[in-house]
Amino acid sequence: MAAAIKAINAKIRSNKALDYFCSTHFWGPASNFGIPIAAVMDTQKDPEIISGQMTGALVIYSGTFMRYALAVSPKNYLLFACHAVNFSAQLTQGYRYLNYWKYVTEWLFLPTLIEKHKDNADFRINSWGGREAQLAEAAKQGKDATEAGA
Repeated sequence: MAAAIKAINAKIRSNKALDYFCSTHFWGPASNFGIPIAAVMDTQKDPEIISGQMTGALVIYSGTFMRYALAVSPKNYLLFACHAVNFSAQLTQGYRYLNYWKYVTEWLFLPTLIEKHKDNADFRINSWGGREAQLAEAAKQGKDATEAGA
């Protein structure tokens, strides 16, 4: 039996394509592709459900392992592609998260907005978007934080 297994292994290893197909250099990235596929599909969902912390962690993870995929010998281009797709999808998700919670427009155009609305106190209170704006609006109307849904 051992001789038969050795013969099959030798046959597989002699064929370069089959050797690659039976290696962890193929199956590792192939099984890992579920993460970027899910991330790409998530770009069609409501941005309210995006976790900013998890998105940030996945950007760092994918960036690190893109580098790792090219640092190992032999270079693993399939793993690199997997993490490049994930990195791009997570950056897209990160932008959607920041844009949804009103961080992008304020930070990119903050000096212009402040100069344009420097005399408008209402703008200064409500321009920071998301949860802070809801609480500020509730406080302005005389409600306490529990009534505002905190």
